[in-house]
Amino acid sequence: MGLRDASPVPLGGRINVHVHYLTEGYREAMRAGGHAEPDGFPTLPDWSVEEALQGMERVGADFAVLSVSSPGVHFGDDAAARELARRVNEEGAAHVRAHPDRLGLFASLPLPDVEGSLVELGYALDELGADGLILQSNSNGLYLGDHRLDPLFEELDRRGSVALIHPASPPGWENIELAYPRPLLEFIFESTRAVANLVLTGTRHRFPNVELIAPHAGAALPVVADRIGGLLDMVPQMSELSAAEAIETLGTFWYDVAGFSTPRQLAAIQTLVGVDRLLAGSDQPFTPDWKAAELASNLDATPLLDEGEREAVYRGNALRLLPGVAARMGA
Repeated sequence: MGLRDASPVPLGGRINVHVHYLTEGYREAMRAGGHAEPDGFPTLPDWSVEEALQGMERVGADFAVLSVSSPGVHFGDDAAARELARRVNEEGAAHVRAHPDRLGLFASLPLPDVEGSLVELGYALDELGADGLILQSNSNGLYLGDHRLDPLFEELDRRGSVALIHPASPPGWENIELAYPRPLLEFIFESTRAVANLVLTGTRHRFPNVELIAPHAGAALPVVADRIGGLLDMVPQMSELSAAEAIETLGTFWYDVAGFSTPRQLAAIQTLVGVDRLLAGSDQPFTPDWKAAELASNLDATPLLDEGEREAVYRGNALRLLPGVAARMGA
């Protein structure tokens, strides 16, 4: 039997914090905004809530927190982005209301429009009951960690909000792109760039109450962490943090293990943070169900996690991070 026809992974109680939704209205907006092939990905995957629930079973997930992937909701016009953010957030919240013990929501913001994002943040958390936010690594070239985003981080910090960081195409990607979809290489560098900037600018240090999830097992961060520390020793004016503080701050992020985390990335991220800050993820539907099931099986089989650690990564850590999810699941 081929992998594409593999049997579902047995329901394993995972809480999946990295999984996406594409309603028909959002798909139409993407096409109209020039993103029919988002980030060089050859197709816009089909999506329905029924298929998403079936896909959860394929990867052994009891619960999934939905979010909108790159390129987000801002395609060049602030007013249109505010409208689209409201639309996709209300659509996502409707799916959560229909399946409260199976689905959650990380709401979208119309960044780089900070004023509009503050309005939408309040609406999404207070009116829609979203479990947190999703933040693209950069929004039209404005990177996480830029001081122009401080008003947003001040509000996130005041609320103690959870935010999933998601990679997006870098500005000027046309000049550096190889002949591959940008998720292959650029997304890894984007996640690394955004988290490093959050650390080096002091943003993460100044807003410690925001719970930030870095994607894809930390991307290249385990590899560059010591380089960041070493260069700070040599050029301390790069940051208000010392080398030791910068490395320590990387350990305050949560890290999902969506994507190709075994056999190498999982080992690498464990050199940077403990297992108690790792979370399950699948990146469906951009990772199709058959491949996500294969990756879930690989994680089930890895010797890098013992039974207790696997339970923490799959479920326990998310229950600590997302108390609203825990309450809806009766956990």
